[in-house]
Amino acid sequence: MGGFNQTVVLDAIRRSPDGLSRVELADISGLSAQTLSNIARRLLDEGLILESGKIQLGPGKPRTLLTLNPSARFAIGVHLDPAVITTVILDLSGRVVSHSARRTPQPMDADAVIGVMVEAVSDLLTETGVDARRVLGVGVASPGPIDSDHGIVVDPPHLLGWERVPLRKALSTATGFPVVLEKDVAATAVAEIWGSHSESPENFIFVYLGTGIGMGLVSGGAVLRGTSQNAGEVGHIVVDPDGPVCFCGLRGCVAVTCMPQNLVEEAVRAGVHLGPVDKTDPSAVEEAFLELCAKARRGDSGAGAIIDRSATRVAKAVSVLTNALDFDRVIFGGPYWPMLSETYLALVPAALRKLTVAPHASDIRVEGTAFGTDVGAIGAACAVFDNAFSPDTRSLLLQH
Repeated sequence: MGGFNQTVVLDAIRRSPDGLSRVELADISGLSAQTLSNIARRLLDEGLILESGKIQLGPGKPRTLLTLNPSARFAIGVHLDPAVITTVILDLSGRVVSHSARRTPQPMDADAVIGVMVEAVSDLLTETGVDARRVLGVGVASPGPIDSDHGIVVDPPHLLGWERVPLRKALSTATGFPVVLEKDVAATAVAEIWGSHSESPENFIFVYLGTGIGMGLVSGGAVLRGTSQNAGEVGHIVVDPDGPVCFCGLRGCVAVTCMPQNLVEEAVRAGVHLGPVDKTDPSAVEEAFLELCAKARRGDSGAGAIIDRSATRVAKAVSVLTNALDFDRVIFGGPYWPMLSETYLALVPAALRKLTVAPHASDIRVEGTAFGTDVGAIGAACAVFDNAFSPDTRSLLLQH
């Protein structure tokens, strides 16, 4: 109980950039003045918070403000995408201290990829001068499926040759830090929760647009991860009944109509000139997809039609979840969001209003992430903080 109460107080201070007095914290947390005072003293002794001035609130003595000490702890986040490996260091406030992006080695040999991750982590620590003793750990956002219990990346369709790779153990051994392994779409959702200064729980869907498409689900301020920690797979939602046959046997699934590779193939068939594309090379597919998006922005009607259709298809997939879960907020992000945002923000809201049956359909909010293309890596680092400092009512359950 003591540990839980401490996380509640620290989380309240973290979400209040201007600081809170002990009296305000007692009101927010429901804790007694003595309990709150003891917790504040422990957090001050650990250097996690600071006394940062006084404020006069009504009659009586001025109250001392307690604020977060951002440099007290750091977390490292690594996002593994088949095309690029993004690495960030966050301070305790969630601010990005530094980041880097490196091409994912091709072919995607697991040892080579892990080597790039380790090098990126080491280089960022050296460049920033962050004391490794203040680093809580490394978070890794990986394509799924993952075996969370054992820290294994199982067999992601876009990571060719990766079969039950013990990524958590390998990265921890090489860096010397504890490692948290998250599915990429779950990590993006964690970034939105941790980075928000809202004090009320939120419900939203995060739509990740990268080499693959996935959706992170948040209910009551908590990420819905599912029994095996692999929630968010939407590849076999049918969005075009007349579309190509999927390897699952259905027609027109997200997996064969909405991924960048599919859109590039569709564009080539429609006569949009993108040059020869090696479909087995994620970097080549990315280059062709970026050219497709650029052509659409420049007014190429053929390219524009492809991107428009992708927005409508993705909206259909999202509507399945907004209807099933009764959500009214959708956040888009991921490596390809900047190239797609103009079209998607123009078309997706209206498509969702048409497809959503709940009474709030007219009020569905569609927005882009505030964390840019680094959202996966930021979410991975936030997962480290989340494990260490976020209130978790499960810790209050009696263990057998």
